[in-house]
Amino acid sequence: MKPRYKSLLVYVLKNITAVALRYLVSLWVAWFDFAWCLISAVLVLSPEGTDAMPLAVTRIKANLTGAFSGFLILLIDLPKPYNMGAGAIISLFLCDHFKLNAGAKSTLAAMIIVLMHPEGAHVWDASLGRIGSVICGCALGLLVTFIFHKLFRINTLIAENDNIIRDQSKEA
Repeated sequence: MKPRYKSLLVYVLKNITAVALRYLVSLWVAWFDFAWCLISAVLVLSPEGTDAMPLAVTRIKANLTGAFSGFLILLIDLPKPYNMGAGAIISLFLCDHFKLNAGAKSTLAAMIIVLMHPEGAHVWDASLGRIGSVICGCALGLLVTFIFHKLFRINTLIAENDNIIRDQSKEA
């Protein structure tokens, strides 16, 4: 099988596993928001296998940084849309400070997840539930990454194979 197809297959299987695990979690803990939990899990997963665990940990730290930033903005009680702008500034500053720039998108997504709430819903109830969903999704993403890359030791070496092909074409 070509490396890129193997990588795609593994990535699809990781996402399906995350959905299945999220469903199992929902049987025990119904208060986590299904969609936000899955979004956080998918943000943690990566299609590559060569650095999957370190990247997952970086993205989890970034997700938690974003959730914390959203929580801080809730404490300040800024009105919309200023809360999103201030949240983005704080999130990205913290991300840079903690050297988590590889997870900057995850940081912003988690911050937005925490700050969004449906009309009529109590801000704190919705936001605390979403913080729990972000944490649950991060844990699921880490678990799936662990299962695929540490337990089963599945490696997708697209980057290495692409470099080998480039080196061979240069020699020819």
